[in-house]
Amino acid sequence: MKKGLNILVICILLSVSGMAQTDTTFRLIKTMKGDIVDFTVDNLDNVYILTSRNQIKKFNANGDSVAIYNDVKKFGQATLVDVSNPLKILLYYKDFATVVMLDRFLNAVNSIDLRKQNIFQAKAIGQSYDNKIWVYDEIENKLKKVDEDGKLLQETPDFRLLLGTAPSPIKIFDENRYVYVYDSIFGVYVFDYYGALKNNIMIDHWQNFKVAGKYMFGSRSDSLFRYSLSTFQADKWKMPEAIFKSRAFNFSSTRLYALRKDEEAKGNTILIYSFR
Repeated sequence: MKKGLNILVICILLSVSGMAQTDTTFRLIKTMKGDIVDFTVDNLDNVYILTSRNQIKKFNANGDSVAIYNDVKKFGQATLVDVSNPLKILLYYKDFATVVMLDRFLNAVNSIDLRKQNIFQAKAIGQSYDNKIWVYDEIENKLKKVDEDGKLLQETPDFRLLLGTAPSPIKIFDENRYVYVYDSIFGVYVFDYYGALKNNIMIDHWQNFKVAGKYMFGSRSDSLFRYSLSTFQADKWKMPEAIFKSRAFNFSSTRLYALRKDEEAKGNTILIYSFR
């Protein structure tokens, strides 16, 4: 298996270097200005904005405001907002090891205190295909799956025994029958739904990592990457200066979202681009 993985890594590197592009057109579609600390995007191109008052605001693909979550006093600022299922939003508060679930109108419907399951330190969570929750327990070094009540459903072996090292995942995505666990140093660990390790894709030091549909997206310096999960090939674009100097990026299958500081408005602006 190790030999196969090495071959895969070489193929990826050759593909990325061979497909680098410098003439790609990024077409600006629209902008969104306001009190924006952070943001994320779902697969329907709905945009979720985190404000300086810890509010979560939802805008549809046309930029219209459709919902707001105001119950912000209990846990403070969310560490992570998972919108992989637009009908069920997850807010994760790392300092409290607590997950709050919202419906599509951003109404709170449930909360889970992971500490009740003896999960006291977790940097990354992600929603599963069956609306359960994947959690990486950093103390036990295990990927765990819990239900809506926080009950443990399954777990992997200790990663130190499984991989010979202890990764520190920062993102978890459940997409197309696989679970993708991203560590910026060790790359992407790919598991099936039973927790069995299927692959290790060595794309490291990508920022703004995301799995969306049949692609993995990320950025590094002035380059944008899109890795195909079906062909194992990566496209690389050199971004214009107006884009790559943004504070953060997010992606859908056909759009690039860039968060930039707006000096005139004394806030931030989300620039929305189509790209090919």
